[in-house]
Order: sequence, then C-alpha cells, then structure tokens
Amino acid sequence: MLVAITGASGAILGIKLLEELKKQEIDTELIISEKAEIIINTETDYAIEGVRKLATKNYEVNDLTAAPASGSHMVDKMVVIPCSMKTLAAIANGYSDNLISRVADVMIKERRKLILVVRETPLNAIHLENMLKLTRLGVVIFPPVPSFYHKPTNVDDIVNHTIGRILDQAGIAINIKRWGE
Repeated sequence: MLVAITGASGAILGIKLLEELKKQEIDTELIISEKAEIIINTETDYAIEGVRKLATKNYEVNDLTAAPASGSHMVDKMVVIPCSMKTLAAIANGYSDNLISRVADVMIKERRKLILVVRETPLNAIHLENMLKLTRLGVVIFPPVPSFYHKPTNVDDIVNHTIGRILDQAGIAINIKRWGE
C-alpha cells in the first residue's frame, strides 16, 4: 500500500494509519508533501524521520522519476491521508505536478484502489464537484467524520476507529467496534 500525507490538518491520521499497517506487517510506501512536514511538526510530537521509518520505502514528493510514477510499479492500493483540497483538485483535474498527484493519476488509470481522506470544512461547490468527479471514476472519498456508537472517551479512540474504517475500504480488517456489537 502506498500512503501519501499532504498538508491538510490531521497528519496524525496518516501517522496512525502507518503505525497500524506496520503492526499488521503490511509493506508500505510513503510520500510526504513539503506542507505535510510542517503540519506534522505543528500538530504532533512525531519527528519526520520517525514517521518515515514507519514505512517500508520512502519517496521524495518532487521525484517524478520514482517507481510509483509508472503503472508498471505494482502498488494495488493508495491512501492519501489527510488529503488537502489542493491535492484533491490536482487529482480531479489530472494535474500531476508532484509524485502524490501522479501516483493517484496512475491508480485511476490502472483501475486500482484509491482512497482520499479529504480534510476540509465547510465544503464549497468546487470541493464537492471535484469529489463527485473522482467518485464517478471509482475513487473512494472518505472524510474522516467520527462515529460515536463505539462511545469514544478521547481523541485516540476517534482516530483509531476512523483508521479501522479506512482500512475496511482497503480490504484490511482490524478489530474495531462495529455497529450493533
């Protein structure tokens, strides 16, 4: 699985996803945008190098010659978490100006699983149109809207449940409380 962390608020979601994938012993490839590095430093206590070490392989965001830029590179799932509206717009409009938007473009053209954990509120018509365009192409739009039926007692409970739901979309089941349990 390829994980991309962009400059939207909520970098902890990407970090927690990487931690869970490592725990599940799933190989991961990672791209962190330049703005995401700033957000990670601002919103979390994680060092960038520590986040990079959670992944099996790392790529530089501006290296459009990296292996995942080609459809011949076998990555079957990509999660952009969090996904900024800038990245959403680039993907929706085929503007592959960095490795994140290029790999997302490859995922769409190769008909592979692409999950965008979009982070913005409120949403405007441009955001919604971009999401609709991508949904029609088979992309999963996954705003990290918390659920409360599992009775969270802290932010970690909310984040961990959200990660479980995202992994459900990727076909990876982990133990989370499900509705009706």
